[in-house]
Amino acid sequence: MWRTASAAVLLALAVGYFYHGRPDLPEQILQYVGLPHLQTSSQSQKSLEHVVSAAWEALITLPAHQWSKVAVGVNACVDVVVSGVGLLQALAVDPGTGLDHEVLHSKEDLKETFIHFMERGAAAERFFSDSEVFQRIARAAAEYPGAKLYVGGNAALIGQKFASYPDLMVLLCGPVGPKLHELLDEQIVVPPGSLQETDEFHLILEYKAGERWGSTQAPQANRFIFSHDVSNGGMSSLEMFVASLEEFQPELVVLSGLHMMEGQGRELWKERLKQAVASIAEIPKDIPVHLELASMTDKDFMISIVQEQVMPMVSSMGLNEQELLFLSQAAGGPHSALPAWKGIPDVGRVSDILLWILEHHGRGAISSESDLTRIHFHTLAYHILATVGGHWGNQAAAVMAGARVASSQACGLRVVDVEKVELKAPLEFYSSHSEPRDHLSLNPAEPVMVWHRGNVTFHMSPVLVCKHPLRTVGLGDAISAEGLYYSQFKGEQHL
Repeated sequence: MWRTASAAVLLALAVGYFYHGRPDLPEQILQYVGLPHLQTSSQSQKSLEHVVSAAWEALITLPAHQWSKVAVGVNACVDVVVSGVGLLQALAVDPGTGLDHEVLHSKEDLKETFIHFMERGAAAERFFSDSEVFQRIARAAAEYPGAKLYVGGNAALIGQKFASYPDLMVLLCGPVGPKLHELLDEQIVVPPGSLQETDEFHLILEYKAGERWGSTQAPQANRFIFSHDVSNGGMSSLEMFVASLEEFQPELVVLSGLHMMEGQGRELWKERLKQAVASIAEIPKDIPVHLELASMTDKDFMISIVQEQVMPMVSSMGLNEQELLFLSQAAGGPHSALPAWKGIPDVGRVSDILLWILEHHGRGAISSESDLTRIHFHTLAYHILATVGGHWGNQAAAVMAGARVASSQACGLRVVDVEKVELKAPLEFYSSHSEPRDHLSLNPAEPVMVWHRGNVTFHMSPVLVCKHPLRTVGLGDAISAEGLYYSQFKGEQHL
């Protein structure tokens, strides 16, 4: 050992001695003597992205049994995507300080809430209560230079992603107006009862990493969504969606849009949520149901979803870091005193919350009657799939597939371009924030870390983060759809 150390010291002295005259010499020496671990950080980082991307291509395989029919509902709309700062300036709104509002009532509320999330680089979604003011803002957004119209709404976006696979038949239920129907993939089946005369519009205010407005600077690219959407807000298509399943006979049901109820007021959402639960209960028990969550602010609403209403009835769930922490805060879970994530969410803390959800509100406890056996967590730098043992297969491929689509789609590409992405995931981490815990390390050649806690298995994959993302809207929906496409549901077998 001392000989190796001495050699390293002599090498360092030699490099230092010649460095001033030959700046390129250290790299040449390192290549010559074959010490790859002493390469410059930029070279090492670059090689990691190549290795991870190549490993994805080699290791991502389809499950033994694939879905043939997927039914998706129930929120759908047209997204109007604009520069957030640009639109607010066009509305003659001055920059100021940030302040979060659960419901937006004015342009001032919009400005303050936008700044609140922009300075954190966090995604969020809010309901705009004033229909007339919203319509004026929507017209300004549609007329803003560079504004683009896309398929919107979690259900429609997930349906679009599934429809990119020619071997998969997709049913979409939701408020589908003429513009949205025009934008949807031809492979998507829309029941006649879902068609309506006018579209629901959602405004997507995007910002870039480092973008400034007044004293606010965005630490990373993201978007702020708001709407005055009554059809989606009341989940008006839910009953028709459930009724259509008998004829369509899907193998998987994907449900989204619950978060839209929140802006309708407490009394309305309480009653509507009871009706929604009654409808979901009619879905045959042998069909797995995936619930896609989105940004929420009402803790009572979240508690109703977690403890009393929807969560025990679904088999799978997808959510991001803000939604995960808010869920824990609302229901008194681990790390609920944490006001917000700082930078990349700590893997150990995320693992603690996921375990708590599955053990306290899912099938993680043997005596539980809950159907929840799978959670797909995604954040900018990494993804985790947490599953209760025996219920799901092919999860290593599924989590890698989700990470891969995040890397390519954020850059506006069909495949990963290693020159346009960077590895930001922690190379070493702990499986929990407290003892007992495992110390885990990333192997780029096999970029899936696996660990077990009780009856729950965790699969984690790094994401190759796009350096200059073109569009962040719908990324979580594409991630969840891709992860589900590569997943195999085993139900009660092997238990």
